[in-house]
Amino acid sequence: MSSLPIEQGEQLRVGTVDFVSPNEIRAVLDIDSPDSVALNAGTPRNFPRVNSYVLVSCDNGYLVGQIEWLAVERSPYPKQRDIQDFGLVNLPFPQKKISLNPVGTLKRVSKKGDDSFRFQRGSESFPSIGSAILLPTDLQLRSIVESGNNRRVIIGQSPLANNANVAVDPDRLFGRHIAVLGNTGSGKSCSVAGLIQWSLEAAMESEARPNARFIVLDPNGEYTRALGPDTKFKGRVFKVEANEGENQLQVPSWFWNSAEWASFTQASPKAQLPLLKRSLRAMRNEDFKLETDSNIEIKRFLGNVLVTLKHDKSAGKPFGQYGPAKGFLESIIKWKVSLEYYRDKTLDTGLNQPILKMTNYVVSRTPTDQIKYPTIQSDVSEVEDLINSINSCYIAFGGNENSLLPKSEDIPLPFEGNNLVAYLEALAQENGSEQYVEYLVARIRTMLSDTRMKPITNDAEQRVDLAGWLENYIGKDGAGEDDSCVSIIDLSLVPNEITHLVTAVISRIIFESLQRYRRLNNQTLPTVLVAEEAHTFIKRYRDDSENQDVAAVCCQVFEKIAREGRKFGLGMVISSQRPSELSPTVLSQCNTFLLHRISNDRDQDQVHKMVPDNLRGLLRELPSLPSQHAILMGWASELPVLVKMKSLTKEQQPHSDDPDFWDVWTRKDEDGNAVERNADWDAIVKEWQQS
Repeated sequence: MSSLPIEQGEQLRVGTVDFVSPNEIRAVLDIDSPDSVALNAGTPRNFPRVNSYVLVSCDNGYLVGQIEWLAVERSPYPKQRDIQDFGLVNLPFPQKKISLNPVGTLKRVSKKGDDSFRFQRGSESFPSIGSAILLPTDLQLRSIVESGNNRRVIIGQSPLANNANVAVDPDRLFGRHIAVLGNTGSGKSCSVAGLIQWSLEAAMESEARPNARFIVLDPNGEYTRALGPDTKFKGRVFKVEANEGENQLQVPSWFWNSAEWASFTQASPKAQLPLLKRSLRAMRNEDFKLETDSNIEIKRFLGNVLVTLKHDKSAGKPFGQYGPAKGFLESIIKWKVSLEYYRDKTLDTGLNQPILKMTNYVVSRTPTDQIKYPTIQSDVSEVEDLINSINSCYIAFGGNENSLLPKSEDIPLPFEGNNLVAYLEALAQENGSEQYVEYLVARIRTMLSDTRMKPITNDAEQRVDLAGWLENYIGKDGAGEDDSCVSIIDLSLVPNEITHLVTAVISRIIFESLQRYRRLNNQTLPTVLVAEEAHTFIKRYRDDSENQDVAAVCCQVFEKIAREGRKFGLGMVISSQRPSELSPTVLSQCNTFLLHRISNDRDQDQVHKMVPDNLRGLLRELPSLPSQHAILMGWASELPVLVKMKSLTKEQQPHSDDPDFWDVWTRKDEDGNAVERNADWDAIVKEWQQS
């Protein structure tokens, strides 16, 4: 026969409230309350214990409190109400006290005669002095820890809640970004791999193949063992020196936008950047081919002249005073000489008409015996006449007005790097600024000829198709047997000079493609971007420099994803051992945190800033958390909870084991098996020098 609620409450009573404030409740424990192990909740349980849970009776159910500290106050006389005879024993009586952080409310819910409990954050009312402190039952503990709907993915158990399962809702976990923080060796990489594996395994329980997308930025090459092609997840691996079953990592230079080009080449904002942007715009506007065709070359030249003429006309350059008008006249003279060169080279009489118009324009402004100071300024009809003649010639060579519409220099249209260099040099020569672009051109030539960068940035031998690239790296529909839900970008062998650039381009292309997906389909394509060792990519930077370096541009990409990614279905998993070095913008946009052991004081301070004052007691365990244990808090968890993460087998773990110094020193492992490590430095040097 089950006991009545009042009787059950009396059995579970362990103390009385004697202090109440909005962020702290203090209580005096009964003299007969458990000292180390409580048995009155039905199963043995450690009590009292810091960061464990107790209930406080209040108006609308129970207030859930998390124990922040324990104390003993020595008293010369007994203060407990259940000891009446003051003269019985004349010895000091210890009085046990606890301090609670109110974390939420537990309400009783009855459905069809079955009682259950529902936990929610916050409290509508606080208890009064004298309210009972109760031990939660197993059902109540599970209701606290397992609260919330759609908790489909189990990630571990809570040691402080009688090993109740800790499960999360994937929409909450990945939809608003999660940061996994902790020191090296605390189990951080295993937690990241586990979150991906456990989520996919839960999705695989349905009949259909999961239509999931995880993209892992892996700077140390750790995740191939845990998620690669030899696992049940059949992850696609992209790396520089691809082996069988892997894909060559390709991020062609025509993927880069103007900001990424400027940061890589360190183009000066005043002299070099305008020329670089103009060259990129020209590359995007025209179909630049490697083979030299005179007609195509003439068409490009006429198109550039036509665009410049229209721009000068709208800017009023031909109609200005002596200086601007003279500059316009000098441009006409240069263009005329170039057209005459093309006419003599190709013997094409179609160029005679614009040459004649230009010749008449120049002659009318050349001093003669009769006119020593001719008028340099033009009238509108003269400029219109020039534009019409050049436009007719441009159309005759296969041009059309649509191709002259200015396209953004950031549109990912293919072009050859050598063509960019040639166009940039010609543009500088035309403007008389060759000395200003010398370093810029040299930097681009170095990138194009560097044998380490070529396989990544140059696709001259086989043009990369952008749609095919997106299908490989993000995935199509996940329905086919060969389709994978995981893409691993192995950055371990990417040259240091372009590591940040490659990361920035991949992340930006993924983000912008998902933006366009939502615009075309009016719905999102849920995708998760995992940044391992995130402090290398998302490092805080100073925003006071005119010329941003590559690391700053890379960080800005992640900041934009952090701010706007949720709207387009792109969630982030940020994994780092140095939260104090991460961008504050990205950290502030993470709504869920999985905190492993953190011992550095600066990193602890950074974490404490992200947590409300009344929840900081739990974070005091961070320096002493054992491996595989973490604190889950934020949007994916109704309340902060200590979690022992589920175990992963050796094959499921990332390849980030601690070095086994002792086994190598003694030449045998714990089981007595021989351990040999010999270094063939000749083979290493040959591979290093590519000889």
